[in-house]
Amino acid sequence: MTIAYILFDGLTMLDFIGVYDPISRLKSMGYIPDLRWDLCAQTVVVQDSLGLQIQANAILPDLSTYDMLIVPGGFGTRSLQFEKTFLEWFQTAAQVPYKVSVCTGSLLLGAAGFLQNKVATTHFNAYPELTPYCQKVLPNRIVADGQTITAGAVASSLDIGLYICKKLAGEKAMLAIAKSMDYPIMDFDVFEV
Repeated sequence: MTIAYILFDGLTMLDFIGVYDPISRLKSMGYIPDLRWDLCAQTVVVQDSLGLQIQANAILPDLSTYDMLIVPGGFGTRSLQFEKTFLEWFQTAAQVPYKVSVCTGSLLLGAAGFLQNKVATTHFNAYPELTPYCQKVLPNRIVADGQTITAGAVASSLDIGLYICKKLAGEKAMLAIAKSMDYPIMDFDVFEV
């Protein structure tokens, strides 16, 4: 299993780190020892809206080679959804089996055409922006339409990370990972198609 984390200027770091941390434990705790991931971007360094920086290790890779695409949200999504160069690169992920977003990352999935005829969610303030891209916007914390999985506002990033752990390695693994994080498991408020 190989994951492409899509990073960009103006991302919300917690959207990325919240999903990254539990998923990385699938490898470090031995549930998926061969799990790999790349931090993919258009530039070597990206930063959030306050200047916190992170370095990508894969610059404009062919996204079709990955098994899962994970897209955080952030104010940068508002302009990226209309940026031709970004969308042309992002659409190389058309055949990637799993497409995952946190918060307004779903706007990028939608702009690339990945949410057509699907139900999805996003940050509650962005419901109107997401509506043209999908069949229906739902208010649930996590919406799983097949292998397209979207999550709501920033705090849902940990929930979707654990939900993905459960999808990939089972409930026992997800519960052990949540325990290692001292994260209380509650109802994830998931809508599954």
